[in-house]
Amino acid sequence: MSDPWIIPEWPAPPQVRAVVTTRQGPGVSVEPFDRLNLGSRCGDDPVAVAANREGLVAALGLPGAPYWLRQVHGTTVASASSDGPEPEADAAVAEGSGTALAILTADCLPVLFCSPDASRIGAAHAGWRGLLAGVLENTVQAMGGDVMAWLGPCIGPASFEVGDEVRVAFVARDASAAVAFHPTRPGHWLCDLYALARQRLEQAGVRSIHGGGFDTLTDPRFYSYRRDAGKSGRFASLIWT
Repeated sequence: MSDPWIIPEWPAPPQVRAVVTTRQGPGVSVEPFDRLNLGSRCGDDPVAVAANREGLVAALGLPGAPYWLRQVHGTTVASASSDGPEPEADAAVAEGSGTALAILTADCLPVLFCSPDASRIGAAHAGWRGLLAGVLENTVQAMGGDVMAWLGPCIGPASFEVGDEVRVAFVARDASAAVAFHPTRPGHWLCDLYALARQRLEQAGVRSIHGGGFDTLTDPRFYSYRRDAGKSGRFASLIWT
């Protein structure tokens, strides 16, 4: 079996830890959620999800239970130090050590952040709606601006077909976004979430951007909402100090 964890390659300070889980990790969920499903709102047995989440803490040596979010494809950024547990938000930030942030995805783009001195970390969930609306910019702003970013596993540019309305919305906001869309059949386009995210991050002043190159739809290590017709678990992208 291949390694159940993906370790981001980026120039983060050594005290910053980051991991992406895969469905091959040590979990107890059964088909179609087998094995390490960490999503609590996708139809899996709640007992299995709770066991998977508890086991994750021990398996990764996390400082405590991750700061989970109730993700809604929005732009709200939660603070792990001041907001309550599992807030309705699509990004989170934390200062100091002892907090693990977590983003759940199954085709959307997870983005991890840290400051050069490791004093601040962040994590964001960027589906196309949140990406369009500014979730990444909001996260950078909440962290004070001086950050580096790592783009995690999402549906790849050769697999993500969208309609005209998605392209029109991005291009209306920024004409340079057109390079991230390539025509397929009439009224449809292949969309490169990685390219769009890099544009947005660069415009927000982020110069150190890493990661990308995954495709959750074609890579069986990952859950994929589109590939599995909605009957999909969720994997997590985590960051902590």
